[in-house]
Amino acid sequence: MVSQKKSQAQIIYLILASLFIASLVTSNLVFQKFFYWYPFDAEVFGVKLFEVSVGLLPYPITFLITDVLSEIYGKKKANHVVIAGIFASFFSLGIVYVSMATPSTSWSVVNDNTFTEVFGAAPLAVLASMMAYLFAQFIDIRVYHFWKTLTKGKHLWLRNNFSTFSSQIIDTLTVLILLCSFDIIAWDKFYGLLVSGVIFKMMIAALDTPILYVIVFSFRKHFNLKIGEEIEI
Repeated sequence: MVSQKKSQAQIIYLILASLFIASLVTSNLVFQKFFYWYPFDAEVFGVKLFEVSVGLLPYPITFLITDVLSEIYGKKKANHVVIAGIFASFFSLGIVYVSMATPSTSWSVVNDNTFTEVFGAAPLAVLASMMAYLFAQFIDIRVYHFWKTLTKGKHLWLRNNFSTFSSQIIDTLTVLILLCSFDIIAWDKFYGLLVSGVIFKMMIAALDTPILYVIVFSFRKHFNLKIGEEIEI
């Protein structure tokens, strides 16, 4: 029975790691499309509030998953997934480089110009995202465990939101500075995108708190975990 539970925990860990990596790589590939999410008709620094990149849609999932991993599997296992995400992103970067170097056929639905226009900025974007990602994810895990230790495993909502808020601010600030420095995004949109991005991410982080509670409760019930107890795999 114990070995069966451990096997289940390992499978779930792999599934969560896969979702984390898929969300991260996808956010890097689709970031160039921006959309206007309009609960409020307002502008900040010349940019419409919630005028954000579609890359932000899958990205918050990565922070939810690292919080789940930190809570259930521990800091070390959460860090392993973060490192795996880095390798996966650079691997996808290599594929993009090779794909741009190969000439398209005359009948190809997507020609070289179209492909380069869509994915041409991806290598720089991945580099910028990875640097921001490194800072943000490791800070997220460290802050999460700081509050988990301080509260002795209680007040899940506190560590979830505090860790995500701080890491998302750092992530948004870092990636925008790098993207503007690489001339991928104009500097005059920097402050507007910073405010919009941070607010959007904080709203998503607040909304994912009930989801985290449901997931953690399900884990504790299924694996008979006490508050603050972690699974060893």
